[in-house]
Amino acid sequence: MANVNIRVDDTLKRDTEGILSELGLSMSTATNLFYKQVVRYGGIPFDLKIKRPNVETLEAIAEVEEMEKNPSIGKPYTDVKLMMN
Repeated sequence: MANVNIRVDDTLKRDTEGILSELGLSMSTATNLFYKQVVRYGGIPFDLKIKRPNVETLEAIAEVEEMEKNPSIGKPYTDVKLMMN
């Protein structure tokens, strides 16, 4: 059996231990589960990517920013159903 020493932020470790405890897992068990998934998956067993908004979202953000600069562009609503129509 091998030993693994890693350094992590104190808060991250505490928060992780709390969640794992609720799941009935120790840090050692969770780490072993992760390693087994890496082997089974043949890599990191979850997506690693930078989240970038799509074109539609970028346009919506720009529209809201423009409305903040010039409130006369938008129409205020007090009823969600009216707004959605």
